[in-house]
Amino acid sequence: MIPLTIGDPTTFGNLKASDETIKAVLKSIESGKYNGYAHTQGHEFARRAIAKYSAHQSSEEIKPENICITSGCSAALEYSILALAERGQNILIPRPGFCLYQTLTEGLGIQVRFYDLLPEKQWECDLQQLESLIDENTAALVINNPSNPCGSVFSKKHLEDILAICEKYYLPVIADEVYEHFVFPGSKHYAVSSLSKNVPVLSCGGLTKRFIVPGWRTGWVIIHDRENRIAEVAKGLRSLCGRILGSNTLIQGALPDILEKTPQSYFNSVIDILSENANLAYGMLKKIRGLNPIMPNGAMYMMIGINIEQFPEFKDDTHFVQELVNQQSVFCLPGSCFEYPNFVRIVLTVPKEMIEEACARIAEFCEVHYKVDNTIIENNLLGEIPY
Repeated sequence: MIPLTIGDPTTFGNLKASDETIKAVLKSIESGKYNGYAHTQGHEFARRAIAKYSAHQSSEEIKPENICITSGCSAALEYSILALAERGQNILIPRPGFCLYQTLTEGLGIQVRFYDLLPEKQWECDLQQLESLIDENTAALVINNPSNPCGSVFSKKHLEDILAICEKYYLPVIADEVYEHFVFPGSKHYAVSSLSKNVPVLSCGGLTKRFIVPGWRTGWVIIHDRENRIAEVAKGLRSLCGRILGSNTLIQGALPDILEKTPQSYFNSVIDILSENANLAYGMLKKIRGLNPIMPNGAMYMMIGINIEQFPEFKDDTHFVQELVNQQSVFCLPGSCFEYPNFVRIVLTVPKEMIEEACARIAEFCEVHYKVDNTIIENNLLGEIPY
């Protein structure tokens, strides 16, 4: 079985944490200083380290009191939603998008409204449709950039267009930027908060992906609120940190060294692997009849469109994936998991030879089941017959 489903970069053993990251944690453990509870928002020195690491997100100084260290980026997202919205309100989330947004939101009695991302525009937002969803009960807009599952990276102009809508409706942003440093050559990531003049932004990030340590469960929320528009939200966010009495203190003790001493060469090597895998997969998949891969610009995923009418044996993308598993032992996630049918998502963190083998099996599977639309052929032939 080749599992192209798991968003855990450690799964296959080809991507590992850097030596510097491991040494920082060992140092923290051996010091014996971080076995007890910390401030519920996190140790101040750890928050200062995050502020320094994230300085690119704002033209103003990021203060440690505006940072909450959480149990992974998922907890950062949960706290942000809890602080901004209440039962009966609604939040706008992307489609396709990370399924956790919907799970967290609906579990709190908050309505989800999906704004569409457009594959023909490299997954940019449908701005007109997005704006049409906003009403007096809309509490926040979730922006995931770079995107899971799309691997897209928004341009500066597109982010500014989104922010203009948010400013018009006084709408705060929850920015899921856990992949902010996972950007392929030729693309550039802009932090939402760095472009915002007045729109409050809760930026969610963490160690998880960039440092290849998802199991360490260390994330954070940074409050960017130049005009002090969400003072009560910020107060609530800080209070929420007390729910679990703070995050992992051993990792907090290591944070300054992890964030400062992990070399850029390590990060570059990870990006090189992901980018090469993306190019390899795209090059192989685009040759397959019935498939339409969308080349990613970042993160660690690729979305692949299925012309499902060319595969009449399959009812939908889920059926397609089930039979791909049964017949070729390749496991992708159906687009339905992301509220986007007739697509599948693959991860790009697997070893190169595994990507090649998976794409070869997908090609064999599609060739067996692809059917030409005879109606189109007949219509074309009739159009060529002179009367």
